[in-house]
Amino acid sequence: MSSSARLLWSPTGTVDTQLSQFARTVASESGFNWEDDYHKLWEWSVIKPEDFWSALWDWHGIIGDKGTRIIENPGKMPGTKFFPDATLNYAENMLSFDDTLRDIPGLIAHGEDGRRTELSRPDLRDKVLRLAGWMQARGVVKGDRVAGYVPNSEVALIAMLATASLGAIFSSCSPDFGITGVTDRFGQIEPKILISINGYNYNGKTIDKREVVAQLVEALPTVEAVLIDLYLDDYQDISMITAASIFSEALNHAPLESFVRVGFNDPLFILYSSGTTGAPKCIVHSVGGTISQHVKEHRLHADIRQGDRVFYFSTCGWMMWNWLVSCLMAGATAIVYEGSPFYPGPERLWEMAETEKLSLFGTSAKYLDAVRKEGVIPANIADLSALRTLCSTGSPLSEEGFDFVYECIKSDIHLSSISGGTDLMACFVLGCPVLPVYAGEIQVRGLGMDVAILDDDGKVVAGEQGELCCLTPFPSMPVGFWKDDDGSRYHAAYFDMYENIWRHGDWGTLTQRGGIIIHGRSDATLNPGGVRIGTAEIYRIVEAFDEIIEALVIGQSADNDVRIVLFVRLKQGSVLSDDLQQRLRTAIRKDASPRHVPAVICAVTDIPRTRSGKITELAVRDIVHGRAVKNTEALSNPEALEQFKDRPELAT
Repeated sequence: MSSSARLLWSPTGTVDTQLSQFARTVASESGFNWEDDYHKLWEWSVIKPEDFWSALWDWHGIIGDKGTRIIENPGKMPGTKFFPDATLNYAENMLSFDDTLRDIPGLIAHGEDGRRTELSRPDLRDKVLRLAGWMQARGVVKGDRVAGYVPNSEVALIAMLATASLGAIFSSCSPDFGITGVTDRFGQIEPKILISINGYNYNGKTIDKREVVAQLVEALPTVEAVLIDLYLDDYQDISMITAASIFSEALNHAPLESFVRVGFNDPLFILYSSGTTGAPKCIVHSVGGTISQHVKEHRLHADIRQGDRVFYFSTCGWMMWNWLVSCLMAGATAIVYEGSPFYPGPERLWEMAETEKLSLFGTSAKYLDAVRKEGVIPANIADLSALRTLCSTGSPLSEEGFDFVYECIKSDIHLSSISGGTDLMACFVLGCPVLPVYAGEIQVRGLGMDVAILDDDGKVVAGEQGELCCLTPFPSMPVGFWKDDDGSRYHAAYFDMYENIWRHGDWGTLTQRGGIIIHGRSDATLNPGGVRIGTAEIYRIVEAFDEIIEALVIGQSADNDVRIVLFVRLKQGSVLSDDLQQRLRTAIRKDASPRHVPAVICAVTDIPRTRSGKITELAVRDIVHGRAVKNTEALSNPEALEQFKDRPELAT
């Protein structure tokens, strides 16, 4: 176990968090003994799931008919249904407001070109209902799919909420996907409506997407109507796109008269797996599962309050975008950013944090590491006095990353490292505003999430590495995979290793404090001499070197065993000298173990990653072993794979 148990932050006793308010409520109503002990609350929530999820509905005031039954077929994974009689609507829960919220903005959208769009909550609701009216007039009904090939602007958020208003299903891809990547996704779900743009900005460049959108329309025969947002002034002619209408004109339609309420377990979103090992899986998430999980995570774990300003750096192809939108339900303002986070410089997002007085800043561990490597000290370039919470996800945040937050961003901040993902539209492990933060450690297991670490035999273990699993059902388990009628692909993805237990695919350790350390993906763990090693343990050590920007490590089959191969991307002017290699091996041996020491170290100029920014260890492992990568469209920089082919130092 790699945690040093260094205390970095403790909450002040004067802050009355929403978690404490909720706990006092359930304690008084359920006879539960709170005593300011999060772990007691967690135990109650997983032992009494009916009581917990029902109490959460009532405490927040989820809008809808709750029904009488809380859980149907309890304990069966897959097969359990939460609130089987309930009816509700996602958009109605996001867009409802009273006089206390009327003057709180619903949305603020930033673009790298300097544009800023602010919508009040009444304006946002009006635009959503007008677009929903336009969709309804074109025959969109419950269960239909609306696809968004959109940048992270106000258009994406309006389109998603309009779709949800009708009880239809929304699915989105970032416009940096090429034609093959987007048709691999949307082609499977057969959308009725396509919403897109004429182009977008990235890193100071304008990218014309009109021809790609025209090809996409031709490749999707089920599409009956197309809406184009004229995002860029330079590309106003959209005549090449068949039957395209202008997005802004659709907002002049008569509004939808009322939200269409649907079942708790009816589909809301279709998200996609990364697709680096084959065609992307279409993961279907429910209305109620999304609402209930996000209420819990936003209000209890992140302590998002009415009037807060919440930002998560994301594209519309990552589930953190969906997660961000749900902050509307807490009475907060959703703030989105479209473009490069480093344009025109690495200070861009921190200056926005000052200007908008952000309460919560969310990003990836890789972004924080990139800022650190650039030598940027956000505390010196921006007033972050309004910032209470910083969330990090996407990959494990190293201890050096934790230190960077407290030394260079803000000393008094709740650093909430979180982990979950596309598979559950939520988190398994995340932050807790009433507990201290320790370096390198995610604070807690989420309320209502019966998370445990299992060894290969399915035994629950603590203080040692194993598979991160969830032992009992939770509301945001996927409805299923699209067109997986017999459920076989869904079952194989999560339940094949341990019967009736969700195996998430992360390699982790449960600490003595009840926190979690994530060591990397379990399918990418290294196995030298039969001992499983998490890749994150090596990254933490290697990426602390000033000469190294980032690293990627794989296991290579050699001599009837597995040897560790480390690839490093060096800073400009640095070289992979014998001295640097020796220092790397010495540090890894000292801070990890002799088994962690790489047999081979190679320099590369780029490291392949998915479009959500995650490095792709499996794709590199396939290339090194001479296997084809099945879907390079899932990568943002597939050309980087060429560096890993037929390298003489990897000959065995």
